[in-house]
Amino acid sequence: MNKLYLNILVFVSGGSVLAIEILGTRILGPFYGVSIFLWSALISITLIALSIGYMIGGRWADKSLKQTNLYYLTAVAGIWMLLIPWCKYPVLAFTEPFGLRFAVLFAAFFLFAPPLTLLGMISPYAIRVRVANLQVVGRTAGDIYAVSTIGSVVSALLTGFVLIPNFGVIRLTLAIGILLLLCSLLGFALEIKSKSKQFAVNLIIIFAAMGVAISQNEQADPLRGLVEIKQSSYAEIRVVDKNQRRYLLIDGGTHTIVDPKTWQSFFPYTAVVNLSREFFKQPGSMLLVGLGGGTLVKNFFRAGWTVDAVEIDPVVIDVARRHFGLQESEGSVYCLDGRQFLISQKKSYDVIVMDAFGSSSIPFHLISKESFGLVASHLKPDGIFAINLESRGWDAMIVRSITATLKTHFSNVMVLPAYDQNDGLGNVVIFSANRNLSLQRELPQWEIPSREYLLSQDYRRDYRRDYAWDNRFEPDIQNAPILTDDLNPVDLWAEAINLAARKGLHDHFKERGVSW
Repeated sequence: MNKLYLNILVFVSGGSVLAIEILGTRILGPFYGVSIFLWSALISITLIALSIGYMIGGRWADKSLKQTNLYYLTAVAGIWMLLIPWCKYPVLAFTEPFGLRFAVLFAAFFLFAPPLTLLGMISPYAIRVRVANLQVVGRTAGDIYAVSTIGSVVSALLTGFVLIPNFGVIRLTLAIGILLLLCSLLGFALEIKSKSKQFAVNLIIIFAAMGVAISQNEQADPLRGLVEIKQSSYAEIRVVDKNQRRYLLIDGGTHTIVDPKTWQSFFPYTAVVNLSREFFKQPGSMLLVGLGGGTLVKNFFRAGWTVDAVEIDPVVIDVARRHFGLQESEGSVYCLDGRQFLISQKKSYDVIVMDAFGSSSIPFHLISKESFGLVASHLKPDGIFAINLESRGWDAMIVRSITATLKTHFSNVMVLPAYDQNDGLGNVVIFSANRNLSLQRELPQWEIPSREYLLSQDYRRDYRRDYAWDNRFEPDIQNAPILTDDLNPVDLWAEAINLAARKGLHDHFKERGVSW
C-alpha cells in the first residue's frame, strides 16, 4: 500500500475522532444542555468505542489482511456521519423520557459510537498493513499512533477555533462524512481491479454527491419563528419568536424573554434585580456580568444609571444589538470573561449584578469564594452585589451554599424569590452587601387596581417585585459548604435544575428545529 496514502488515511481518521467528540456537544447540547454530564458521556462513549474498535480492528487484521478493508471502514463511517443530522431528532425524542443522564448516554452512544468504533479499527489495521517484519513492529505502531494523534490535535484546534463558529455544526458533520468517503474513494482508485470494487467506488461517489448536495447549515426560518441561529466559539445561539414574545436561547436554555415591540422583559427576576436600585437615593454605576439580550442594561440606563456590561461571547453581543434593541448609548459592553474583567479593571461600582448562569451551565469560576472576593474589591463601600440564580426550591443547597460563600466577604445576605412555589423551579436573586439591606423608599402600593392594570405587564412586574421583597429571607447556612476554586460541586447541583428546566422547555417549544 502507498505509504503516503496510508498516513493520510490515519491522519484523517484520527482528526475525525476529535471532531466528532467536540461536535457532539453542539449536536446534543441544545437539547440536553452543555453540562459536565454531557462532556462525561461523550468522553466515555468515545473511549469505549475506540477501545472496541482497537480490539476488533487488530483481530480482523490478523484474520483477513486485505487493504481494501480499510477503505470499507472509512466509507461506512462516512456514510454514518452523513445520516446523523437526520437521525438526531428521532433519537432525542425517543430518549427524552429516560432521565437526563441515561438519555445523554443513550443518544451519544447511538449517534457517535458506530463511526467512532469504525475509526478506532483503522490504526491497528494500518499497523498490520505496514509491518514488514517483527523487528519494526514497535516503530511502525509508534509512527501510526503519532500520525493519528497529530491529526486529532490539528482537528481539535480547527474544530473549536475555526470550523464550528464559521462553518456550522450540520455542515461540518456532513463535511467529515464526505472527507471520509473521499479518502475511501481515493484508496479504491489506487488499486481498483474488480467489478465489486468498482461497485463500491460508485456507491461511495453517490453518497459523497448526496452529502455535497445537502450540505446546508441550519438556516433562520422566520415563518416558523426561528429568527436567527448562530454558532459561536462558546455555544449555539438562537433567536426565537413565539406568541408575541422574543426569546434568546443559548444552548437551548432561555436567557431572555422580551416583548419585541417595547423590549420589556417577561422574566420575573428582572423586576427583582431592579430592586437593587432602590437601595440608593440617587442613580449610580452598575456592572452587569453576563449580557444576555441586554434587558438589565436597558432597565438601569432608563433609570439614569451608568452601565458597564461584560460578556464573553461576541455573538451574544451582536445578537443583543441586532435582535433585542440594545443601543451603544445605553451602556459600555466589554467582550471578556467576567472574572478576567474584574482582575484587569480597577473601577468601582455601586451595583454589580451577576447574571451569567444558565439552566445547564453555572460557571464554577464565577461562583467561588475567590470570585466573590474580586467582586467585593470592585464595590463601593455601600455597594450591592446581586446574583440571579435558577433554583429548585427557595432554600435549596445551591442557594444555601452560595449564601455561606458570600458570608465570607459580606456581612449581610438575603434571598428574594422571584417565583411562588417553594418546591418548584424558578429564579431567586441573592443580594449581599457590607451595609444594611434596606430600601431608600417605600414600594408603591395600590388598594383597588384597575382591570387594565391587572392585565398589563406592569402589574406582573410590580407583583413579582413586591412578592419577592415581602418574602425575603436569609437562608440557614448550617452545614452548607463554602465554594472555592479548589472544591466546587455546583455542577452536581445544576443537574437537577437542568433536568427540570429542559422538561419545561421541551414542552413549550414543541416544534423541532426551532429551539434545538
